[in-house]
Amino acid sequence: MIHEFVRLVKLILAFFFSFSISVYRLVFIILLVCRTRVIGFELKGFNKMEREAVMQRKKSSCYLCLKGNWFTEKEVCIVCDAKYCSNCVLRAMGSMPEGRKCVTCTGFRVDDSKRGTLGKCSRMLKRMLTEMEVKQIMRSELSCNANQLIPERVFVNGELLSQKQLLIVRSCPNPPKKLNPGYYWYDKVSGYWGKIGQRPCQIITPHLRVGGQLMRNASNGNTSVLINNREITKRELCMFQLSGMQCEGQPSFWLSADGSYQEEGMKYIKGCIWDKSRIKLFCSLLSLPTPPDSVNGVNCCEKKILCKLLLLGEQNSGTSTIYKQAKLLFKVPFSEDERRNIKFTILRNLYRYIGILLEGRERFEEESLSGKGKRQVIDEPGSSGQIDDKTMYTLSPRLKAFSDRLLKVMASNLEAIFPYGTSEYAPFIEELWRDPSFQSTYNRRNELDSLPRVASYFLERVVVISQPDYEPSDMDILYAEGITSTNGLSCMEYSFPESTQNSSIDSSNQNDPLVRYQLIRVDPKCLVENYEWLEMFEDVDLVLFCVSLTCYDEFFEDSRGFLTNKMLASKQLFENIVIHPTFDLKNFLLILNKYNMLEEKIEQVPLTECDWFCDFNPVINMSLAQYASHYVALKFKTLFNSLTGCELFVSIVNALEPETVDEALRYAPVACALIN
Repeated sequence: MIHEFVRLVKLILAFFFSFSISVYRLVFIILLVCRTRVIGFELKGFNKMEREAVMQRKKSSCYLCLKGNWFTEKEVCIVCDAKYCSNCVLRAMGSMPEGRKCVTCTGFRVDDSKRGTLGKCSRMLKRMLTEMEVKQIMRSELSCNANQLIPERVFVNGELLSQKQLLIVRSCPNPPKKLNPGYYWYDKVSGYWGKIGQRPCQIITPHLRVGGQLMRNASNGNTSVLINNREITKRELCMFQLSGMQCEGQPSFWLSADGSYQEEGMKYIKGCIWDKSRIKLFCSLLSLPTPPDSVNGVNCCEKKILCKLLLLGEQNSGTSTIYKQAKLLFKVPFSEDERRNIKFTILRNLYRYIGILLEGRERFEEESLSGKGKRQVIDEPGSSGQIDDKTMYTLSPRLKAFSDRLLKVMASNLEAIFPYGTSEYAPFIEELWRDPSFQSTYNRRNELDSLPRVASYFLERVVVISQPDYEPSDMDILYAEGITSTNGLSCMEYSFPESTQNSSIDSSNQNDPLVRYQLIRVDPKCLVENYEWLEMFEDVDLVLFCVSLTCYDEFFEDSRGFLTNKMLASKQLFENIVIHPTFDLKNFLLILNKYNMLEEKIEQVPLTECDWFCDFNPVINMSLAQYASHYVALKFKTLFNSLTGCELFVSIVNALEPETVDEALRYAPVACALIN
């Protein structure tokens, strides 16, 4: 501080010798500068009486020449509030590298009460300077670092803004008009913005990742009506009632940026407050904000918006089926290479299913022969005749030779018969399927644990699939398992078509032609082998995590050779992804898949087979599968909240049913908006 004072004295002395001013004025300038520097450093160098004594004789005069009166036009320093007449302003402010500041105030913060005048030139400067000089000074006044608002003095929803968050607020398409130090509340879903304890004053760009959670009493409302978890004021209640919103009782609504609203917990739009032109008139009468034109789609920038969704999950959780279902739903065609790969995958799977059945046939035949031998020994204890080696599972010599050859090929390399060997095997496959012994084995397929459920679909179409000119149908593609891209990454872009339902999930953004969605699927094997894959997806907007509802009693052998419960493996993968730095503050939607299979399975196998669900005890009057799915959803929601402090949204689907997948994908952008 002493060195600063010495530097200022030297500067003032140089000023004194240059302009030959009187000693009296020199003393006054020193006092004025000391006062300015003290204010700049926020030190208490002078008390109130001393400051008033210094300023007493010049309240209406120029601070430099001490001339003029109340009617003399003056330019005001935006830091210390010093006023200069037209004769002294250039001497006192110099070239104004930071705008209208005294030379000694350069580098100091702007007085917050004068932030509203930044960039607004006075008539006096316009007369004194050229238009180009005025523009340069105003541009410097607005852009220089010293004049910028300090983020440490701006609070949004109770949280202090960082420099990055302040930049986000000020550079958004519709920023707050008068952003001064203080406490503000911000509704991230609808875009409403206001000072703490006051009604909204503006609608800014929604979904900005700034501030904390919106508090119920943010605007000091007392109407018992909640909009996006904020109790609204009486003026807002009057406006919403005029728009047709039913506000009787103590309702809670979700309001989107486009004005569409729905009751909390429901997926169906009840109306839009901005549909009626009179509402904007009422808002102006009630001193309430209205959305800018860019929100309503008027004069908006024709720029495509890409919303990225990342689909993840454990193996056999259904991510592949959901991805394929999405391609069919939104008419995204498969490429020629993809269709060729799908065809070979289906054929390879078909031969694998047949091989499993042939191995089961041998086992059933041995069991049947063993049982027949025991019965013959009991019936004819003294007989030494040969046991009949034919059973209902015995193949003809021709098919037995084919069976042995196929099993031998499968044991060595099944890929060897693709694609050229399929035409050679096709006649045998058709004959094998029609054989009674093979059908007897197929009827006992539930006893073969290694045979997947989807095998029945393809085995019953074996005659069609084994033909040389076979081309997979849409259902074949959906049911096919093991379809992956060569690099483990699949990606598609789509947009939502117009919904045919009268009332549906909020489709305001979905049906926007400027908004497109990108669905990215990562093969589960890539996640298990290397989590560095996740760093590629730092710009995704929403993570869709898929969990199979039927895997609670299933186990697999992990890389260490230990048996691991599949549901617990999904839980661990979910935790690893949520806490990964790449997905910090990202939005998540949990997809619980295979609900239809859960309805069958849970009647036979209790949910408590999984240690994580040991406290499952259904006591309410609803279906067991429905209660179980809600219970699993709650377990994941609780886990997610403990890791992030945020809410997890859930959608229950059957991946083979297009309606449920369509609903989940339509709900994804809505969940993203609600979380933001």
